Amino acid sequence: MAITDKTNILDRLAEGISQLTSSERWQEWLTMQGRFHSYSFNNTLLILGQKPEATRVAGFNAWRKLDRFVRKGEKGIWILAPMVYKSDAGDEAADEPTKAIRGFKPVPVFDVSQTDGAELPEVCVRLDGEDEAGLYERLRTVAASIGFSVEDAADLGGANGICIHDELRIQILAGNSPVQRVKTLAHELGHAILHAPAEGRPDSRAVLELEAESVAFVICAAAGITSDDYSFGYVATWSGGGEEALVVIKASGTRIQRAADQIINALHSDDLAEVA
Repeated sequence: MAITDKTNILDRLAEGISQLTSSERWQEWLTMQGRFHSYSFNNTLLILGQKPEATRVAGFNAWRKLDRFVRKGEKGIWILAPMVYKSDAGDEAADEPTKAIRGFKPVPVFDVSQTDGAELPEVCVRLDGEDEAGLYERLRTVAASIGFSVEDAADLGGANGICIHDELRIQILAGNSPVQRVKTLAHELGHAILHAPAEGRPDSRAVLELEAESVAFVICAAAGITSDDYSFGYVATWSGGGEEALVVIKASGTRIQRAADQIINALHSDDLAEVA
């Protein structure tokens, strides 16, 4: 596949993201996201300590507003909520009382896995299908050729895969469909090639994820796998929308194409141990 083909693929990625982020589906997702609180570092530790597999956490009433209900008998995940009171020393200029935190109290929250009800809006849909061409095993060989082992994992805390540069390890969630595992491994290979500490990787997590997913999108397209339903949403949620994604994709285009080239060339090499 020529570089010009990859450029066209990246244009299609940017166009798909723009269409998604102007859609009703995107607005529904943004509305849902607004109902979830950002938890403090300490509360995050409390959540992970009690339910490490938790992915989306909210209080009893917050779930009801999303037309989901906590199942009978489920145990709450206890966090600390601030007790906010009106202060006697108000803002005279605004004629409004100020608010002060006077301690914390334990309150229960629940993970989405502890609830039933209406489906939550999603913009990032896991792929479903088989890996008829055996691409996953070939990508494992590519990973080995650059010094990375690939392992199955039963649980990754809500992630589909992770790349651990310090240990030269990639872990892929075992429970996903074969085609989703192919896309995830392509994504983690993007991280492995582009985001090693010695590569001068971008500081922004959003850019890291956009680059890795763009690499996966190009590789999947080259292999005849349509990953639009996942990749458009994934890049959009990290970039914030169509225009922002377009700017970063253009800025990172050469890096994305270089990593995709390396992987695709290795896949088509007679000797996968030799990576360009």
